Amino acid sequence: MTERAVARIDVGAVERNCTRLPKPLCAVVKADAYGHGLGPVTEAALAGGATWLAVATAAEAAELRRHAADVPILVMGAVTRDELQVAVDVGADVVAWSEEVAEAAPRVHVKLDTGMGRLGTRDRELALRLAASPNAVGLMTHFATADELDDDLFPAQLEDFRRFVDEVGRDDLLVHAANSAAALREPGSHFDMVRCGVAIYGLDPFQSEPDAHGLEPALSLHSWVASLRRIEPGQSVGYGRRWRAKEPTWVATVPVGYGDGWRRALTNDCDVLIRGGRHPVVGTISMDNVTVALGLEPPADVGDEVVLIGSQGGERILAEEVARRMGTINYEVTTGLLPRIRREPVR
Repeated sequence: MTERAVARIDVGAVERNCTRLPKPLCAVVKADAYGHGLGPVTEAALAGGATWLAVATAAEAAELRRHAADVPILVMGAVTRDELQVAVDVGADVVAWSEEVAEAAPRVHVKLDTGMGRLGTRDRELALRLAASPNAVGLMTHFATADELDDDLFPAQLEDFRRFVDEVGRDDLLVHAANSAAALREPGSHFDMVRCGVAIYGLDPFQSEPDAHGLEPALSLHSWVASLRRIEPGQSVGYGRRWRAKEPTWVATVPVGYGDGWRRALTNDCDVLIRGGRHPVVGTISMDNVTVALGLEPPADVGDEVVLIGSQGGERILAEEVARRMGTINYEVTTGLLPRIRREPVR
């Protein structure tokens, strides 16, 4: 290690994931490509067959245009009047669920809210009017529960959107609805294009095993052993004495913490890999450091690599495991990694 912590991004994995996903493919690269780094991920996604790119904001579209000069871009989020102009100026399409946006932007994708309850309109008559506009180039919706295999909302949303597409009756519009989970589970949701985010990064949209869907995790997180010390029974490490040794043990200090996005919620509840073995993080995670229990004989030296996400030897820690321990989802783990952690593209 030449720095305190780094996230290595396997752009080859991103490319291969995109190759395996349904086509046509819109690669969702919002939030700095889900924390993976916008430029290298964009290049890899396009090499893997993506023909559209999607972001959440107009500023993201402007940044993305620097990496993708001639690729269609869709801004999926809400935009102010000034932001709308930014999107238009860089040639991005925008999502519309109001007449104001549909009239102001030259290319809009009309969004029907079929059950997400977030953005889009549930006013059918309004949606049909917007879809009849000469500025309309696409129709879309977004699924709320495509990642929940036993939920009945997903098929209901899909059927409602199909009816809407039939009611519009225009064959010159780009119809799209499927996120990663829908794209992997239901071919009938693919329409003219799928919009995949988490899957292109090798994150499982069902929060289980990426391998089950032929996906390769692209992000691994690395740090190093900065110090070693022997802790005696009853002694503690970290703020608040939230862990005390029950027997003599060696403890490694690793220079990564919640200032890097390694959340305090993982206190006493995550593992790291050192020399191919799992070791528990003990004590309160601080802003800049975590402490790791190694046992009676330390299987490590100062300077050894520490893997927080990724593989080492025969062991692997997935973002899905970290997410389960935090009670969240895998892509909150990756997007939560802060700028202090440099992204290093590798292949």
